[in-house]
Amino acid sequence: MGLWIPRPGFKSRPRPTYTPTYTPTYVPNRFTMTENNIPTIATVCSHTSLQIFDGARKEGFETLGICLGKPPKFYDAFPRAKPDEFFPVDSYQEIVEKTPELIEKNVIIIPHGSFVEYLGASDFARLEIPSFGNKAVLEWESDRAKEREWLTSAGVPVPVEFSLPDEIDRPVIVKYHGAKGGRGFFIAKNKEEFEAQIETGQEYVIQEFVLGSRYYLHFFYSPLRTDGYRVGDGTLELLGIDRRIESNIDELYKIGASSGIDPSFVVTGNLPMVLRESLLPKVFDLGARVVERSIELFGGMIGPFCLETICIDTLEFKVFEISARIVAGTNLFISGSPYSDLIEPDLSTGKRIAQEIKLAIDMGRLGDVVS
Repeated sequence: MGLWIPRPGFKSRPRPTYTPTYTPTYVPNRFTMTENNIPTIATVCSHTSLQIFDGARKEGFETLGICLGKPPKFYDAFPRAKPDEFFPVDSYQEIVEKTPELIEKNVIIIPHGSFVEYLGASDFARLEIPSFGNKAVLEWESDRAKEREWLTSAGVPVPVEFSLPDEIDRPVIVKYHGAKGGRGFFIAKNKEEFEAQIETGQEYVIQEFVLGSRYYLHFFYSPLRTDGYRVGDGTLELLGIDRRIESNIDELYKIGASSGIDPSFVVTGNLPMVLRESLLPKVFDLGARVVERSIELFGGMIGPFCLETICIDTLEFKVFEISARIVAGTNLFISGSPYSDLIEPDLSTGKRIAQEIKLAIDMGRLGDVVS
């Protein structure tokens, strides 16, 4: 694949009529923004909250940290990223129950992986608190079958999938639905190994285990900006790239494959990465295809998303997953990455989110980036 070229006749269109399973509540430009009525940026105190609060503060927003129980003490160690106010709850479900209080505080929620996973995609989609991004993406991202439909219909290369354990004829990785940080995933080479490890009652997908180099591509799609790499009515930005550190698969090579220890894939951290420059046209092609198809399917992705890829030895990419929100790998780049620094010095994904909200307010288009 070379540089992305829009297919003949493609025009960006308004959001189509769409009835999602979760029935998200879209928020029109309901805010009356004045100097005295600027929203507060809020998120759950986990995952990427440090850079979200830091980025919001740099753009002039007040911040609110939703926490389970007492405010986490570790925020005292990072004063620039400590929220202006904590909002304690006893459970994630209590966030739903306290929706009126959060609306009264005029917050905009920034979703991240922990927030959506622990609250539940369905409950988050129904949350009536204004949230950055298009909640309609949840139905397509949280269901691996629909996620694959999205990617394949966008013309994006993906690993082979098997419908039944009987079909396994090569090494596969079995993944459970939802953002679980790799917990519970396992490798199998045949039906017998699959049946020995599968957890009953869980939804899963059986995916070809592709050998290659892993790159997690941090994109940002703005429906508001027009200067840059154009996709649809907006622009696509590459803010960074990382690779995940996974326990214990990343250390098994030290004792050899014959150790008898089963590999696990629990994400414990991240490493910064850069690509050969000649591969960047392919990277932007992947991102553009996914965004363009999202516009057609459910009105479009807004803001940060990550394509989780493997680059094989023919220098082609296979996309094995998409995360349609800020990902933990962006924490590497709170002061900018080798890519975001070429857009704006010291630009983090958290800061970029705050900039998009600020721009939407200035343009009177907050309803285009909040749902």
